[in-house]
Amino acid sequence: MTIKTIFLDRDGVINQDIGYLHKIEDCNFINGVFKACKYFKSLGYQIVIVTNQSGISRGYFSEKDFQILTNWMTDQFERNNIKILDVFHCPHSPESSCDCRKPNPGMLISAKKKYGIDMDKSWMIGDSERDIRAANLAGIKKTILVRSGHEVNEPESNAMFFLDSIYQVNQIIIN
Repeated sequence: MTIKTIFLDRDGVINQDIGYLHKIEDCNFINGVFKACKYFKSLGYQIVIVTNQSGISRGYFSEKDFQILTNWMTDQFERNNIKILDVFHCPHSPESSCDCRKPNPGMLISAKKKYGIDMDKSWMIGDSERDIRAANLAGIKKTILVRSGHEVNEPESNAMFFLDSIYQVNQIIIN
């Protein structure tokens, strides 16, 4: 059996992008993210987070710091009655030749293999063109670029849709 999934980037989509977030006290969720995720669940989607975390390889924070924050964040979702299926992260630097760092599709393909995800029925919501490119390379055509993170160059983007923030997704994702 295959499942349909909403893939979410983390920084700039789920939480405010402050650059190398790794402390719970510095995490501020984007307004409406829990409501949006409840909406996804009501439509039968699973939620998977895919996030580049080069701060680990740069030595700004440790893998353990990342896991502590991630566990706290997923707990906040659970407190809002939202189950996150999984969190995939790339700890490598932009200079690495890994296949997991977006815009490479490795994290999304790993999720597909692990959970039997139907990429044709899935969506990617990101805040940079590298999120959209990774999704496209993994076989996801339905993409949303939010303006709540990185600067967005809409005329040059491959995203299908553009929104100011994740809280507006109910204008686009309706089934």
